[in-house]
Amino acid sequence: MKTIIIYSSQTGFTKKYAEWLAEELGAETISVKEAHKKKDEFFDFFDCIIYGGWVAVEKIHKLDWFTGRIDKWHEKKLAVFAVGASPEKYSGVKTLLEKSLNGEQQKYAKAFYCPGGLDYDKMSIGSKMLMKTFAAMLKNKKNKTEDEKAMAEHVSASCDLTDRKYLEPIIEYIRQ
Repeated sequence: MKTIIIYSSQTGFTKKYAEWLAEELGAETISVKEAHKKKDEFFDFFDCIIYGGWVAVEKIHKLDWFTGRIDKWHEKKLAVFAVGASPEKYSGVKTLLEKSLNGEQQKYAKAFYCPGGLDYDKMSIGSKMLMKTFAAMLKNKKNKTEDEKAMAEHVSASCDLTDRKYLEPIIEYIRQ
C-alpha cells in the first residue's frame, strides 16, 4: 500500500512520530507546508494518507488542511494522529479525538493520540507564553482534579513522552 504521512511539527515531536511511522509502514513523509504546494493530483498516487499534527488549545494544528480533502479521498485509507503534551490518559484526549473529525469524516478516517512532550527551547514565543501562563494557572488552582494535577506536572518543564508503542494502534488500523 503506497502511503504518505503529512505532518505539522512545531518542536519536533510530531515529526519524530511521522518518521517512526514511515519506517514501520514504508511510507513517505512530507510537511504540511510542502503539501500545501502540491496539486490535489499528487495525492491520487497514494492508497493511504495519514495526517499528524501537534495539539494547541484543544485543536490539532492545520487539521483543516486534511479534513478539507477527506471528501475527495473516500476510497483511500485515512488516519489522523494528534501529538500533545498531555498524558494519553488525560480525559481531554478523548474529547479532542471526538471533535477532530465530524460524523461524516469518521466514516472514512480514524483519529489517534500520541503523547509528545514539550520543548520550551524550540517553541515559538507565543506558544511558550501560552504554556507558561497555563502552567502558572494550574499551579495556583486550589482543589485540582487528578487531570489538572497530572497536567500541571507535565507542563511545568520540558519533557519528552514519545514512545514507539503509541504508534501500534495506528499501524494496526492501517494494516487492516
